[in-house]
Amino acid sequence: MLTLAALTRDESYGYELVAALRAAGLAELSTGTLYPVLTRLERDGLVTSRLVASSSGPARKYYRPSDAGLAALRTQRAAWAALVATADRVLHAAAETAAAGTATTDTAPATAPTHPEGTR
Repeated sequence: MLTLAALTRDESYGYELVAALRAAGLAELSTGTLYPVLTRLERDGLVTSRLVASSSGPARKYYRPSDAGLAALRTQRAAWAALVATADRVLHAAAETAAAGTATTDTAPATAPTHPEGTR
């Protein structure tokens, strides 16, 4: 999702994309991690690429999202928003429980319920 999102700003080549994602907070991201992602996105039809000659070395492969990639990104963003909303609800409920000084447990009752004879 982050790779597709970063490519929506402008087409980019791998090293440039790594630098942009690092600047956005993914400090540990390496080109060795990103290039297989780009290869898979291209294989799956979510990005397209073009080679551009470079005066400082080999041609650079520029990537941009395809229409299918943009649609996938919209779907992924919606799923992410739903996940964040769920996490917020759970964390908010936990904070309220902690503030009230009560705790909930997921343990079974200490004794099994009894059943009158013949109702089992």
